[in-house]
Amino acid sequence: MPAYRLTSSCIWNSFQNSNKKHIIITGDRGSGKSTLLNRLFPNPLPGITTWAVLKSAVYLKDNSTDNITQVGVYDNALAGLENKMKLCGDGFVNLGIDALNNALLSNSEWISIDEIGYLESQCTDYLNKIMDIMDKKHLLTVVRKQNLPHLKKLCEREDVFLIDLDAPFGNMGCVIMASGLGKRFGQNKLMAEFHGKPLISYVLDATSDIFQKRIVVTRHETIANLCKERNIDFILHTMPHRNDTIRLGLERLLDTKHCMFCTSDQPLLKQETIAALALSAVNASSKIIRPICEDILGSPVIFPKIIYDELLHLPDGKGGGYVIKQHPDYVQYLPIRNSNELEDIDTPEDLLRLS
Repeated sequence: MPAYRLTSSCIWNSFQNSNKKHIIITGDRGSGKSTLLNRLFPNPLPGITTWAVLKSAVYLKDNSTDNITQVGVYDNALAGLENKMKLCGDGFVNLGIDALNNALLSNSEWISIDEIGYLESQCTDYLNKIMDIMDKKHLLTVVRKQNLPHLKKLCEREDVFLIDLDAPFGNMGCVIMASGLGKRFGQNKLMAEFHGKPLISYVLDATSDIFQKRIVVTRHETIANLCKERNIDFILHTMPHRNDTIRLGLERLLDTKHCMFCTSDQPLLKQETIAALALSAVNASSKIIRPICEDILGSPVIFPKIIYDELLHLPDGKGGGYVIKQHPDYVQYLPIRNSNELEDIDTPEDLLRLS
């Protein structure tokens, strides 16, 4: 399972280019939702903090005034294994709405609510005020992961950038294309040494701990052996064309919702950039996601499932760029700061220069 820890810069880069307005963080207990919220804004925002005392009570605090009220009380007689807190008093209606009104009057563009759960479902006025907030400000909030209508409504809004800490990159696959013959390099460039490691090792490192499934497609036994050593799935083939590499890899990943295609000769590509591209794709389900630095377009590229059939039936010798040209309106670009990440190695001189 993916184990990459999302960084604040990765999230902000993806969010700022998503055309979304709000950030919602969700996940199971102990997944680090509130910790991530505080990393995104180290200084407290206007809004609300709620917290529970185990088998006791739930409290709400106005971040602007530090006023606190109790909104829930533990009741073991309630049915089920969870949701043992029942609503008590008018804390959401009184202090909660006052806190949100205070936040609306603040100069901050962002308001935070940590967190929104099942107790709020009994407070229609409070929920309506949250919707009012979302029309007027940016909302950063933690939403408890439960199959409840008001929580689903929040998470499924089109203007929400959703971060599910249990599966931040969704059901995404990755094909690492390592079938080039290295004619301009004069040999199999992917096993050439770059700062003490084979060149292909850098893309293997950068794509680790992110994808549900990852596969290397290669013509080279040396690369297949390296994959064996690192316990990475691979396909060893003898087919001649670039489209063969794409088809062979994608056929193993047809049950995914997105697929990233990576070349193997970009040693300066960062894992954070890979993660930012993947997070962007999860929040733009029908888009083709690719990096850009100023006017330089590059790889890797993520394709949505609706494009898979076209990738499986590319003309001989064609790659993903052929499909991109057919669907310019599908493309969403993720700006990156360092153009060196997009540089590939085709010749020994390129290797020396990037070294």
